[in-house]
Amino acid sequence: MFTRIRRLLSQFFSKTRTINNEPLNKFSLIVIIIIDIFILINVFTGLDDISRWHISPTEAYPCYSEWQNYRTKTTKDKDYEIVRLSLPSYTNNQLSFQQNYQQAETGHLGKVYQTCLQYADYKDKINNPEKQQIIRIIDQKQTKISRLEQANGTIKSQYDSTLLEKIAGQGREQSINQVSAEKAKQALEENNRQISTLKQENFTLKNELIAKPESISFINFIKDDNRFQEVEKGYQQASFWYPSIQLGFQSLFLLPLILIALLVHKFSQRRGYGLVSLISWHLLVIFFIPLIVKIFEFLQVGAIFKFLFDILSAIFGSLLFLINYVYILLIPVIGFGIIQFFQKFVFNAKVQAASRVQKSQCVNCAKKIRHLDTYCPHCGYYQCIECHNCHNLTYKHLSYCKHCGTSQFSSNL
Repeated sequence: MFTRIRRLLSQFFSKTRTINNEPLNKFSLIVIIIIDIFILINVFTGLDDISRWHISPTEAYPCYSEWQNYRTKTTKDKDYEIVRLSLPSYTNNQLSFQQNYQQAETGHLGKVYQTCLQYADYKDKINNPEKQQIIRIIDQKQTKISRLEQANGTIKSQYDSTLLEKIAGQGREQSINQVSAEKAKQALEENNRQISTLKQENFTLKNELIAKPESISFINFIKDDNRFQEVEKGYQQASFWYPSIQLGFQSLFLLPLILIALLVHKFSQRRGYGLVSLISWHLLVIFFIPLIVKIFEFLQVGAIFKFLFDILSAIFGSLLFLINYVYILLIPVIGFGIIQFFQKFVFNAKVQAASRVQKSQCVNCAKKIRHLDTYCPHCGYYQCIECHNCHNLTYKHLSYCKHCGTSQFSSNL
């Protein structure tokens, strides 16, 4: 097993830094590495772009998070707060809520959920100059309240120090405060009256705002449990499948690149195009790196992860750390399967050797050699092996002896 891994690594690094079994010079190696980095960056950029081709759950259900927050809030002003969100501060050349939601569909696959578009339509009906004016008045009054409360804080601190000076018998002319205790008390009482009046006025204005017909219709809409449950179910389903959709599009982006690089690499090896073979090999490695990364990301957040998560949650309750054991066992099995696949079908030495022998090529470097050559004049590789049955020389890596037809499988091991 370890010998096989070492041989694979040796072949990998040999392919990566040699042309026709000759080592690259340092300058050429640096150029190749720069090209690799450039291509890898562009591959990841392309993957990021194509992964957002299908609209995300947040874009497909843009009303979900706002709606969910409203339902979980317990404050008295939650009706006013949800209506207030329909009245943005800046309205110049601003898209309507419905247009803003539908913008997510432009240049993307997928549709915005119809109930969220209805939600946006209710918000657009609320957003008019009359209600904007009410919001501005409420904000102005709230600003005054904040200033008066800040002034009260300053007066209280001075009032407390003035009382201490009075207790200590210090004269008024020696006081560090500009306001006497009596005046401070009057100012506090006046400010508190104004604050109380302003708060009452704001309370009235808020009630007036949420009593408008458009506001009532909107609040009744978002209090409809059946509608919300439809949105919540759709959002959760979209969130469940979105990583799988992303992986599908990313694979759609990468697989043609991998296939082209593989075909070019095999073609260049057959024809003896060393530089093309080297570059196509590098491209093949570069295209596989993001694919493996994205597959592992999917295994961590995709449908398989959620499926295992739900099963373990049902069986073991809070012992969710056990899912890590599953992944520790699962990932090596998947990795072993990938290695076996490439060993058996993509980089199978026996298949390559059979093809090269038929074309009078070196079984190692694929260069043209004469029929009777036992050593390759290009790479020095020994082409033959002794048959364990008849002891004649036969082709290395081929399954049967060319003299007696005996299986060479046991001798090649």
